[in-house]
Amino acid sequence: MSERRARAASKNGRKSAWRRALTTPAAPPTQPPAPHPDPPAPEPAEADSVVQAALYRDGVRVASPLTLADTFRQLRDEPDGMAWIGLARPTESELLSLAAEFDLHPLAVEDALEAHQRPKLERYGDTLFVVLRAARYLDAPEEVDFGELHLFVGPDFLITVRHGAAPDLSAVRRRMEDTPELLKLGPEAVLYAILDSVVDGYVPVVFGVQNDIDEIETEVFRGDPEVSRRIYELSREMVEFQRATRPLVGMLHALMAGFAKYGTDEELQRYLRDVADHVTHTSERVDSFRQALTDILTVNATLVTQQQNAEMRALAEAGFEQNEEIKKISSWAAILFAPTLVGTIYGMNFEHMPELGWRFGYPFAIGLMGVVCVSLYLIFKRRDWL
Repeated sequence: MSERRARAASKNGRKSAWRRALTTPAAPPTQPPAPHPDPPAPEPAEADSVVQAALYRDGVRVASPLTLADTFRQLRDEPDGMAWIGLARPTESELLSLAAEFDLHPLAVEDALEAHQRPKLERYGDTLFVVLRAARYLDAPEEVDFGELHLFVGPDFLITVRHGAAPDLSAVRRRMEDTPELLKLGPEAVLYAILDSVVDGYVPVVFGVQNDIDEIETEVFRGDPEVSRRIYELSREMVEFQRATRPLVGMLHALMAGFAKYGTDEELQRYLRDVADHVTHTSERVDSFRQALTDILTVNATLVTQQQNAEMRALAEAGFEQNEEIKKISSWAAILFAPTLVGTIYGMNFEHMPELGWRFGYPFAIGLMGVVCVSLYLIFKRRDWL
């Protein structure tokens, strides 16, 4: 492994922070150790990060180191062996030690440390760096949970760096160990098995999303007020799903294009073609889901608009009827106001009112009231107020 470190030191002259950490020697201890120290406990970060590490020879596990240091040491003792190291949210020191031991490119290590990468496939010398986005469907909240997986694939090692709960690679390891004739083909075979596992994990997600879309269609025509929010949230998940599946199509075709150049085994070629077919089908389904959600959102907006128009029309009709009633009330109030006004005038007790001593004063007042009331009635009737 000393040759790996020499190549890593000569490849890149950039003085990034983590590269300086690789080349800086450890500081000597300030105090001598105790005569009989207790055995040091393993670092909690490594115990939590190293999910599993194993060494294989001819497709059979020959060792199960507990730490990265043991893995490095035992791999040096197995010139024809292969190391498969699984990490979950590793610390910076762990990635730096891996970079130093396996000559990993600085940019790839930086991506694996920061995460939040889109699916991609990059080759750095004889090491392949792959980023995958796994997905799983959660039944209780009815949502899609995405995880991120980084893989370093070299001639005699494969390192998986997992960010998130998905995917669970323990089943992949068991399946590969149960088929040693496939595992002995090396890290490339493990890479294809992990690709197949990630793509197969999309199948229950597709079924779960299809069920959600069916429920949303029912809620839309039922007039559920919360359906718009659910459509929006599922649309966002489909955008993430597209970002996870669409780049995979190009990645797998790039791997297939290198079959002849890198002498890929024929069985692995068939394996990868099958994975490519599955991911193409999944990507097409995801595209159709997003289009279906767009159409459903349009239909929902149309139905909401129609409902609002119906409510506005009902309000307008109610306002019109109310106006008609107000017209009738106002008309009768005006008709009744006329005799009240005449009666009020002649009811005033002034001494000098000529009509009070007039013989025809009373009939004249009654006739005036009648004429005014009838005239107002005819006017309001002509205008359809009564």
